[in-house]
Amino acid sequence: MSVNPNAGGASPLAGVRVLAFTQLGAGPYAMTLLADLGADVVKVEDPSAGGDEARRVPPFADAAAADGLYYQALNRGARSLTLNLRAPEGRALLQRLVARADAVYTNLRGDLPPKLGLDYAALRAANPRVVCCTLSGFGRTGPRAGEPGYDFILQAYAGFMSVTGEPDGPPTRSGVSVVDFAGGMLSALALMIGLHRARETGTGCDLDVSLFDAALSMLNYLAVWTLNRDWHPARLADGAHQSLVPSQRFATRDGWIVVMCMKEKFWERLADALDLGALRDDPRFRSFADRLAHRDALVALLARTFRTRTTAEWLTRLRGRVPVAPVHSVEEALADEQTRARAMVVDVPHPVFGDLREVGCPIKMDGVTPRYRAAAPLGADTATLLDEIGVTPGEIERLRTLGVV
Repeated sequence: MSVNPNAGGASPLAGVRVLAFTQLGAGPYAMTLLADLGADVVKVEDPSAGGDEARRVPPFADAAAADGLYYQALNRGARSLTLNLRAPEGRALLQRLVARADAVYTNLRGDLPPKLGLDYAALRAANPRVVCCTLSGFGRTGPRAGEPGYDFILQAYAGFMSVTGEPDGPPTRSGVSVVDFAGGMLSALALMIGLHRARETGTGCDLDVSLFDAALSMLNYLAVWTLNRDWHPARLADGAHQSLVPSQRFATRDGWIVVMCMKEKFWERLADALDLGALRDDPRFRSFADRLAHRDALVALLARTFRTRTTAEWLTRLRGRVPVAPVHSVEEALADEQTRARAMVVDVPHPVFGDLREVGCPIKMDGVTPRYRAAAPLGADTATLLDEIGVTPGEIERLRTLGVV
């Protein structure tokens, strides 16, 4: 595999170079996971469009610098190369760049990679081992392959919103871009699988991952119940689990708490901790099926009890006995003792913004320290990367004049 000049010796993905044609959220998130662990992620941006639109997403964007906190959050560790693939000179440079890369990754519309020459058929002559991974909204086949797909759109299409929110409220989007991030992680896994096969066989391939497929796969047991029985999921009060009772949010004297009785022993411990031990022998509540059949009666009893104490008091009683959590704000989640213990908030030096505090790499590996670097300014690495493939300074200047780089 190619040599990564910026990766430390302990980085597990040192030597892996990915040409990443990414924009906005899902694809850049996937590449950040790989860059943190040593991959040389070369983000390829269209100079005629001013690069990735994420560079200008508010708030906290610097239009003059084509940079901002949104962009930095999603592109950590990426180098930046500008390249206009609509120009024939740009296509020729792509072939030369691919010869020194292990993978080409895109998160464009599903119909665009072959049109732009970013699939295996177009690139295998330059590098028969190259792995071409596409993450799109709807995949490269099907009636919606040519449609753009974004997290909110996919949460609606995949049924997520129909089961999120209160029963008497409207369908609701998750406050976090769960489909974008899940799709990003799935595509990073797919890319690693493709690289493993290329290393074993010497032959690359196309990988087709979509946000729609990722979201449908996350329906999992809800899908199986729906497909095989006369069962219809619905929005439940207090974010309750579809079948396990009690597993939901409860109001306390001063806030909110979540308990999840995913095993019978947790229900028994919860009843004891709430001084409601008699409920364990109540025939309405003895088993999962009993509690589901009498959900409303049980939840009403528990709700009255939870309101008698503060969240902190209930946490003292329940932690270590029942799966339990306070409903944190984002600020509280980032300050949590577990966050600190797992080194999940890190400092990343930036030449304009100073030391940025960001969320760290979620993959922990013995003996490996993640590599945290700010995302590069637009086109900052163009000259270096073109020099590697033998493009002279004079030719680079000519390409800039033509708008190719």
